[in-house]
Amino acid sequence: MPTLNQLAKYGRKRLSRKKRLTGLRRLFNARERKYSNLASPQKRGVVTLVKTMTPKKPNSALRKVARVKLSNKQEVTAYIQGVGHSLAEHGIVLVRGGRVKDLPGVKYHIVRGKFDLMGVEGRQTSRSKYGTKKGGGTGPRVVAGAAEAAPAPAAAPAPETPAV
Repeated sequence: MPTLNQLAKYGRKRLSRKKRLTGLRRLFNARERKYSNLASPQKRGVVTLVKTMTPKKPNSALRKVARVKLSNKQEVTAYIQGVGHSLAEHGIVLVRGGRVKDLPGVKYHIVRGKFDLMGVEGRQTSRSKYGTKKGGGTGPRVVAGAAEAAPAPAAAPAPETPAV
């Protein structure tokens, strides 16, 4: 603990926090071949490896992760959330921040329903997080011939005959 003389002489300094998502904080200008410090909420990347990891001590399951080479030439490990995925090597994905608590070193998530990673099939709740449309599918539903055909007019009910 500092003495009053030390506080009067030096004062208190604010401690700066360590930046966690370093992969999203750099930008690479390919034309000028220069890096610049400009933070972005998401980055596009190419999948170099898809694998499974086991979580830390109290939990035990196979978590799906992918190594992604971002557009700023940095390689990160990102988590694939949801049940099942269609991701393969050389797939284009969108990476956002967000660490996975029980996987050490995984500080990024892959956005579902964007680029090559499809949304979760048949999901009913929290659909916006997992890239699923209202009908339960992953893409827009198109019914053949529904756009061109005009709706048929409703038939008029038959007049009632009085009972004798």
